[in-house]
Amino acid sequence: MRFNGADYNPERDDVRLTGQILRIWDVVHNGAWYTLKEIHSQTGDPEASISAQLRHLRKPRFGGHIVEREYINNGLYKYRVLSKDT
Repeated sequence: MRFNGADYNPERDDVRLTGQILRIWDVVHNGAWYTLKEIHSQTGDPEASISAQLRHLRKPRFGGHIVEREYINNGLYKYRVLSKDT
């Protein structure tokens, strides 16, 4: 996996970010809808990190998957990830 960013340090961040995106993928790859809190409850990762990793999953270098977002209420959204091959 190839992460980047202004504060990104491969030696410090690669293992953590790779583990994070893999844990999140293990939860969401089935195409079901999840809130960030529901993903957090299964992975233990912070909701802000989950949101960032969902954005990564849209990028070609992370699979170019389709990440759909649907408004629930009061600023709460649910997400689902569909494989680009679906």
